[in-house]
Amino acid sequence: MRIRATVAAVSGALALSALALPSAAQADGAHGSTGSTAELARAAQSAAAPSAAKAGARSAAPAAEPGPLDLTFSKFTINGGKPLVVGTTYTKRVPTTFTVTHAANVDIFAEDFMLEVGLYRGSFDNPANEFYGDDTPVCKKVSATVATCKGNIAVYPEFDLFGNADATKWKAVGYAVALNGQDPEDVDPGDIGFVVQDNLGTTLVQRASKQTVNASPEPVKKGKTITVTGWLSRANWDDFKYHGYTSQSVKLQFRKKGSSTYTTVKTVKTNNKGDAKTTVKATVDGYWRYSFAGTSTTPAATATGDYVDVK
Repeated sequence: MRIRATVAAVSGALALSALALPSAAQADGAHGSTGSTAELARAAQSAAAPSAAKAGARSAAPAAEPGPLDLTFSKFTINGGKPLVVGTTYTKRVPTTFTVTHAANVDIFAEDFMLEVGLYRGSFDNPANEFYGDDTPVCKKVSATVATCKGNIAVYPEFDLFGNADATKWKAVGYAVALNGQDPEDVDPGDIGFVVQDNLGTTLVQRASKQTVNASPEPVKKGKTITVTGWLSRANWDDFKYHGYTSQSVKLQFRKKGSSTYTTVKTVKTNNKGDAKTTVKATVDGYWRYSFAGTSTTPAATATGDYVDVK
């Protein structure tokens, strides 16, 4: 079962009966990396001395001792550098990669060692929302102190999205926890090793968009006027439906039959329902489409060309 991570500082023992604890290197296909690592790391940070810094705290203490671990995250990437685009129904899952550098006495492949990289928006101490993966990251040993890891970020729209305000820039944060032999169902945060490292990177989370087109009449006599209509819409995370994207510029483009290149004929603005409409003269067979360039909250969208036969 996928569990939403709580972001408040936790005190006392955490029940982890729903959490499987495979090692990072053996986690292929395993479920359970759902923010519980973050909960534990936050709880341990709260229980630790105030000197435990949130941004990659390092310590010379052996891994078997509680407190900040000598471990850092670096080279974080998400979705190949592209924004995370989410619709209204289907789970969006994108890959992450990162490197872990650690002291030789920190065994990230131990059965009771947990790694997690997540996204959050808002402040670090009081996030407005958080995303995590639904699989434990899989790590590969590069040397005695370096490993490269692959994971994912998964967004279940109706469970993870808190409204359209989630369409903004998010920050990445890394967590690591060494349970130090504790029973995973009865963990004392004050007795675990931990790392909480902020500012690994950023990504945009965007509302998925759609663009349609219809050119008519078809066929049409040469030199006669055709009307090209279309609808630009985007995901609304308040009611999980698609609504028209209003007052946006969309380009009417044409591709002549036999050509592979579209050229822009004119630019049209969508109305208060997201509709675009204009007229042009038909002179030659070809395809008509609308193309939307995108905004910071909404990705680009281009309709599939509608063919018009000119007689």
